[in-house]
Amino acid sequence: MALFAVGLLFFAVLLTYPRLPSLNALTDYRPKIPLRVYTADQVLIGEFGEERRAFVPIAQVPAVMKQALLAAEDERFYTHGGVDYVGVVRAMLGNVLSGQSQSGASTITMQVARNFYLTNEKTFTRKFNEALLSFKIEHNLSKDQILELYINQIYLGQRAYGFAAAAQTYFGKPLSQLSIAEAAMLAGLPKAPSKYNPVANPKRATLRQHYVLRRMHELKFIDGAQYQAALKEPLKVRQSAGIQYTVHAEYLAEMVRQAMYERYKDAAYTQGFKVYTTLDSQQQTAAYGALRKGLQVYDNRHGYRGPEGYIDATLLQQGKEDLLVDALEGSEDAGEFKLAVVNEASSKQVSAVLKNGEVIRIDSDGLRAVRFALSDKASPTTRIRAGALIRVREGDKGWQITQLPQVEGAFVALDPSNGAIRALVGGFDFNRNHFNHVTQAWRQPGSSFKPFVYSAAIERGVTPATMVNDAPLVIDPQDIGGQRWEPKNYDGRYAGMMSVRDALTRSKNLVSIRLLQSIGPKYAQQHITRFGFPANKHPAYLTMALGAGSVTPLQLAEGYAVFANTGYRVLPYFIDRIESDRGELLARMEPEVAGKNAKRTLDARNAFVMTSMMQDVVRRGTAAKAKVLGRHDLAGKTGTTNDAIDAWFAGYNPDVVAVVWMGFDQPRSLGGSETGGAAALPIWIDFMSVALNGKPERQQPVPDGLIVRSTETEGGALNEYFYAEFPETNPELGLGSGGAAAQPLEEIKDQLF
Repeated sequence: MALFAVGLLFFAVLLTYPRLPSLNALTDYRPKIPLRVYTADQVLIGEFGEERRAFVPIAQVPAVMKQALLAAEDERFYTHGGVDYVGVVRAMLGNVLSGQSQSGASTITMQVARNFYLTNEKTFTRKFNEALLSFKIEHNLSKDQILELYINQIYLGQRAYGFAAAAQTYFGKPLSQLSIAEAAMLAGLPKAPSKYNPVANPKRATLRQHYVLRRMHELKFIDGAQYQAALKEPLKVRQSAGIQYTVHAEYLAEMVRQAMYERYKDAAYTQGFKVYTTLDSQQQTAAYGALRKGLQVYDNRHGYRGPEGYIDATLLQQGKEDLLVDALEGSEDAGEFKLAVVNEASSKQVSAVLKNGEVIRIDSDGLRAVRFALSDKASPTTRIRAGALIRVREGDKGWQITQLPQVEGAFVALDPSNGAIRALVGGFDFNRNHFNHVTQAWRQPGSSFKPFVYSAAIERGVTPATMVNDAPLVIDPQDIGGQRWEPKNYDGRYAGMMSVRDALTRSKNLVSIRLLQSIGPKYAQQHITRFGFPANKHPAYLTMALGAGSVTPLQLAEGYAVFANTGYRVLPYFIDRIESDRGELLARMEPEVAGKNAKRTLDARNAFVMTSMMQDVVRRGTAAKAKVLGRHDLAGKTGTTNDAIDAWFAGYNPDVVAVVWMGFDQPRSLGGSETGGAAALPIWIDFMSVALNGKPERQQPVPDGLIVRSTETEGGALNEYFYAEFPETNPELGLGSGGAAAQPLEEIKDQLF
């Protein structure tokens, strides 16, 4: 009978072995590796793919991780031939004694066979095929090759495949930095990733970890002191299911994802492409923090609106934790703005529960902004009471009640020499609103568009010293394509005759309109295309002088880059290069560079004169707050649209151009006292304080063809600049003591144009 059984088994092996699948999937292993996006200085900012996976060669796997795996899964891995007969016998005895199937004695090789080729069904046929396939694998691959496949392929929960991905997912660190305790925790996962998941089941995960540590000690992989230290080591397991990035660049990472999908389709998510962007991690962090701070400061100026909602306060009682979780479904933390549920509230103190179950108390300064909402006189929709959903933020003085801003914003910074985007923040919070305001928000630029109109006037012969009348004006309907128009200055005041330089510095609307009248809207419309603005977005009417067209923040930054780089058109770009999962270069951007291969679209003299005037905007005009940076090479222009619906600041030096926008997605006024200088400029200042820190001042040299005239003013010597080919503006031609500076625009425009 025994001989018959042996013969039958031998026949089954002969019949089955030739039919086993090819090992191509193992010998030519091509795991599904997600798309990864990095900053220029190699900081990970995004990952896209169904599986979180990072291939790591066996030579780079630390010994402690290998030892933990062998202790947990297959201690005789390096001595058996694919099936561990000692383990099989021990498992059978254990199952008989317990009266149920508790262990299958699967070796690491058998698990590789199952993961690549078989199912998890518990049948004799599957186990038989698994054993035969294990023999075949052992015959064709080395032990290290098998272990490498196992370490990179196995599923470990939280969408993490392989131990390198699991180390990042659970502990936020690479395999090489894992402690003994952390390695043991991960080694316990293959047995049952959901059952021993340290995020979902920390108690079970700890029990499993302790078992792995005990086996490591018994196998003499670690000594007694290491064993005891590992048992006591507190583990900091990431509670979020998603990857937490040290640099917030979600909007640009999404731009990369879209670009890669357009190029590679679905393969973009599985082939392990590495995309290195143009972002500077330090500048990106500064931009993210500056924009969020600026939007919150604005929001605080306009008062507390009340809780986000209310839930049944009885759900906070012990034993109703699951119901509380269900009630908070869809409400998430937004970075440092934590969601909390109030369980007790008085005028002096608020007690609240965070989503992770932590109870916090807010008092004194933390309640300052919301005291009216704690009053009995507060309306039911604004009162903070038990069950209220609030936002809290931890600061230097403890917790404080705050709120998520309703207002939105955008920030973009680029290198004017080649268009490389160094920082981009498309809104307050990507998880709340995927709409990228930097690239998708078409808004009126307001006065931030005036420099382009002034540039057109300079090109036609106007100088910074030309005098223009800042006086009331009534515009005929046919000149603006609409109704009768009586434009006004922002402050409602008129200064009379003033220089073009002074008018831009003080952002005088009436002067801008008169300049546009003189050169003609059609000419200005053609001129602005030199900066990348499409003519159809800026109708050739006098309203163009006040920025009534439409731009995106990225377009505005591109336009200002022409001034910053002395007249060259450079196209913004955000991908520097694309590499394969093995580091092979697949594509590299070759940008056009100012002064080399970029097209000159603006006379260098024009760019210099406009920069000179916009530097005055920073020194003594609407952007004078920027003097806090203590630099003399900054230029820019504030922008506030009609009824303060949009607030802008666009500014630069020769090294960086940065644009800030603030407004509501559904356009409405930001408030009567809100301007580009009040709302947007502080954000720009916060960013520039980081971006330019340690960088020397740089002034562009005076280009050929400009005549420089120095005059004494109350504020000191003032250099003024004139095109040499316009004789009316040349002080040597005897136009009187003031030259063109003493002539009004109306008297010289016939000569100039």
